[in-house]
Amino acid sequence: MSRDEATVGRVMAQVAMVMNLDKCIGCHTCSVTCKQTWTNRTGVEYAWFNNVETKPGVGYPRRYEDQDRWKGGWMLDRRGRLVLRSGGRVKRLLSLFSNPDLPSLEDYYEPVTYDYDNLVGAPAGPDMPVARPRSVLTGRPTSITWGANWEDGLGGAPENAGADPNLSGEWAERVRFEFEQTFLFHLPRLCEHCLNPACVSACPSGAMYKRVEDGIVLVDQDKCRGWRMCVTACPYKKVYVNHATGKGEKCTFCFPRIEAGQPTVCSETCVGRLRYLGLLLYDADRVGEAAATPDEKDLLDAQRGVFLDPADPDVIAAARESGIPEDWLAAARRSPVYDLVARHKVALPLHPEYRTLPMVWYVPPLSPVLDAVDAAGGNQDDPDHVFAAVTRLRIPLEYLAELFTAGDTDVVGGVLMKLTALRSYMRARTLGEDGDEAALKAVGLTAREAEDLHRLLAVAKYEDRYVVPAAHREDAAALSAMEDRCPVETSGDPQPAGSGGRIMLGIPTLRRSSAASTGDSA
Repeated sequence: MSRDEATVGRVMAQVAMVMNLDKCIGCHTCSVTCKQTWTNRTGVEYAWFNNVETKPGVGYPRRYEDQDRWKGGWMLDRRGRLVLRSGGRVKRLLSLFSNPDLPSLEDYYEPVTYDYDNLVGAPAGPDMPVARPRSVLTGRPTSITWGANWEDGLGGAPENAGADPNLSGEWAERVRFEFEQTFLFHLPRLCEHCLNPACVSACPSGAMYKRVEDGIVLVDQDKCRGWRMCVTACPYKKVYVNHATGKGEKCTFCFPRIEAGQPTVCSETCVGRLRYLGLLLYDADRVGEAAATPDEKDLLDAQRGVFLDPADPDVIAAARESGIPEDWLAAARRSPVYDLVARHKVALPLHPEYRTLPMVWYVPPLSPVLDAVDAAGGNQDDPDHVFAAVTRLRIPLEYLAELFTAGDTDVVGGVLMKLTALRSYMRARTLGEDGDEAALKAVGLTAREAEDLHRLLAVAKYEDRYVVPAAHREDAAALSAMEDRCPVETSGDPQPAGSGGRIMLGIPTLRRSSAASTGDSA
């Protein structure tokens, strides 16, 4: 989008991620490599900074999307002001020592080990020795009844998946878990590193902070006092408490790798090559306005309106004034995240209605649409028949809309139609045919744009999927000394005059120490 120079506010850069759910095979490689890198130590055995959920399902922790229960994210008060759902400052202070809005260990799962010594040390006898499970926390024998991927591949779906908070409304009655009627897709999840993070605003000690230079949200272990307000405030429940240290920990977006110009561990090891990393430039002065958009269904457009066109000369000039380096501006112009989120508009945020403005986006999964055309007796070569089949796919539009568009089926349907037209066109080109450009035109794509989008979604090379500029170490001291602070929405408390609906929390702009930010990480 082109903006006049007068309308471009304070330009900031954010490292963001897009995941193409059509490519996720649920192998959990990303989860395991993240676990080995960041949480393979005492105190966080139950924590998975990255986990892959099967949808529909209740998720990890159980029913984390039920904000009526957990009070995560933001909402608008009666006067239209943005407030934390968990309550204002006074309420948080009064509940420091007794916070009822926290998931219990049963909502996550109790980590276990096994009596391996019994297998190798049991005396000879008529019975086969077994390795019984024991709790890592208590050391006592226990039974395994839940886990971070208990629902993998719809395991136990008839008993559990019906409790998915997204299965609401009359349409949910059509969802059945019989063999021939069921559906599933995999949803990898990690910290969203939001533009308007509720966890940062809820932290009483100021330990949670959002880095100004790249937008990564971290925890200062020296300042954390274990009040756990961040756990309640995060609507995605991606802040964990280390039970050995009593301090909060979370996904760090692998910031030591990002600073070196390398992708995150989960991206690097992804078998399906479904993850994309890149920079987004955004107008920091419009974050609060976007998050306070009255209609939840308008939040997606409002967030996209915060992003700036990295090729716009006025944006480039404003970014230079904000101190963004030239190689970062060049990386922003090559960003696959910008292409998928703002240019082609096929990537969608997870639960925009939480008003945190998440920065991990998803290309929604497309069911076998041509099978749906055949089942309806239609013609696969007729765009009208193909587009009509999108509304009858095995994965209900309503379910995807509950996840990605605050219930707006038109938006998610439009994305799926665009992907369907792209797939049909490129299939014809692969077979040596011309392809039907009328179908592309119907979804707002040109032939050139279709080829660019296909190249990015289907056959992108490593350097096209991960465009991460290295940090400028020569600027570290200057960045640390900057008095500029990251604006985060207040929770309805009195604001200083002229604050424009935001409060400056005094958050340090740059903290590069791994030990200070994440604890004793591997």
